[in-house]
Amino acid sequence: MPNVPATRVAIVDDDLTYGRAAARLLRASGFEALTFNSAEEYLAAGAAGEADCLLLDVHLGGMSGFDLQRSLASSTGRPPVVFISGQTEPWIPARAAEAGCPFLRKSDPREVLLAAIQAAAAVGPLHGNDPADVPTAPLGRS
Repeated sequence: MPNVPATRVAIVDDDLTYGRAAARLLRASGFEALTFNSAEEYLAAGAAGEADCLLLDVHLGGMSGFDLQRSLASSTGRPPVVFISGQTEPWIPARAAEAGCPFLRKSDPREVLLAAIQAAAAVGPLHGNDPADVPTAPLGRS
């Protein structure tokens, strides 16, 4: 059986505690996890083409998660995004859906997080401004 590389997830979150916890969970679940403390750090690392999925906090210290997703939207081979937030404002999931991306709360169960990442990574690299292949409904909620 061929050696299949682990799904690589880039976590962009300025909450270091959550970022580390998410990385530990992902690694324990068989994923490879890269952590970045800001959108600017992620962009400077040139990691967009190296991840299979981007777990992206909405509220970051500088450039927001929505701004980062929008800046990557025209890039070829960009990873699908799963937005996360500890905030509960109703506009956040609506805006994530408009961007063609699932949204999760940081308090959602880990099974919901893992399922969302698996579903997004299964889509594969995105091209241009077409979010049509990305699941838009928040996973794990009806």
